[in-house]
Order: sequence, then C-alpha cells, then structure tokens
Amino acid sequence: MSAHSSSIAVLGYLAASLTTVSFIPQVVKTLRTGDTSGISLRMYALFTSGIALWGLYGLLTGDGPLIVANAITLVSAGLILDRKWRAYCADRHRGITPRA
Repeated sequence: MSAHSSSIAVLGYLAASLTTVSFIPQVVKTLRTGDTSGISLRMYALFTSGIALWGLYGLLTGDGPLIVANAITLVSAGLILDRKWRAYCADRHRGITPRA
C-alpha cells in the first residue's frame, strides 16, 4: 500500500468515524426516553435501507471504511427504527392515527 493510498484510507476511516459517532447521541436519547414522536418512520426506514445498501456496496468493493461505518450505523439506525415501528404499531392498536 502506497503512502498516498494509506492517507486516503485514513481519511476514509476518519470520515466514517465522525459520521458514525455523530449518530450515537440520538440513539442514546431514544433508548433512554423511548420517545420517538419527533422521528419520521418513513425517513428512518429509507435511511436504514440506504445504510444497509452502502454497507453491501462496501462489502462488494472491499472498502473498509464503508463496511465499518455502515455496519455500526446500521445497528444504531436499526434500534431507532425498531423503537419507532413499535410506537407506530402501539398507536394503531390504541386507535390513534400515527404519523409515519
């Protein structure tokens, strides 16, 4: 691996670390409070699907930063999506028209 490609890999891992870490406060807040009222179900479903596809792309291309960042973010986004989906279903069960 050349010095140039090593620098690019470091840049990729740094970018992946920052975007992944920036997501953690939302996950912690959602898990602590259980409040998903300000979160769009549609947005999180699309976001989580996009993260899964980026992760697959990373696997297929062997791109380490994409694989690592998207695997971690997929778990985090999946937790929030699961909480939002459960709240949506609970509201529907109670006869409340939930906002997706």
